[in-house]
Amino acid sequence: MIKITNKAVKKLKELRESENHSSDHNIRVKVKGGGCSGLLYDLNFDSQISDKDEFFEDNGMKIVVDKKSLFYVLGTELDFSDGLNGKGFQFKNPNATRTCGCGESFSV
Repeated sequence: MIKITNKAVKKLKELRESENHSSDHNIRVKVKGGGCSGLLYDLNFDSQISDKDEFFEDNGMKIVVDKKSLFYVLGTELDFSDGLNGKGFQFKNPNATRTCGCGESFSV
């Protein structure tokens, strides 16, 4: 399961509306190879769910994760920072053994 903070939910709803996505567009979290630590998070809106996906709901947001990526993000919290040194969306991943300085890539 993936948790989403109130700040992240608010920003995701704003983005979904500004990008003209309907409420049937879920949040898709995917992990792919790349970045300075080896793996990258990919976050976008998606209205498709396949039999290779796991589906969660937290804090009123529906989250879709493909089964391969689920291994890497299970137990992760998605947050949003908008402070002076704000980085945007941040993944707080208990499975990550190392993260890069920008917080966009990780390794397990």
